[in-house]
Amino acid sequence: MSTSGVDSMPLLDWRPTCRLLPYPLVNRVGKIRDVASKLLDKPTEKSAIHYRLVVTEALQASLSKIGLGRAEIDLEIGLFWTAVENELARQTYGWRQDPDGGAA
Repeated sequence: MSTSGVDSMPLLDWRPTCRLLPYPLVNRVGKIRDVASKLLDKPTEKSAIHYRLVVTEALQASLSKIGLGRAEIDLEIGLFWTAVENELARQTYGWRQDPDGGAA
């Protein structure tokens, strides 16, 4: 039996393209709450800005490491910081969801 026919089979030459779909940062609720809490604990605006920069650089590095492009990284980080801002407001003003819909 000849094996030369196996080398010319187009099915064996097929290389599917893969696209990495990371777990969205905006869905990492624990991380969002932790970052918001730590931002609220910062004593000065300067230290809060520095912490925000450190978190952003860490997120960029981890997303870059798994192979995301610059545009995807920027989108993910932007959505993450929007979620953090919402959480800051919730923690600051004590917003809560009342499942019964009644006033407290």
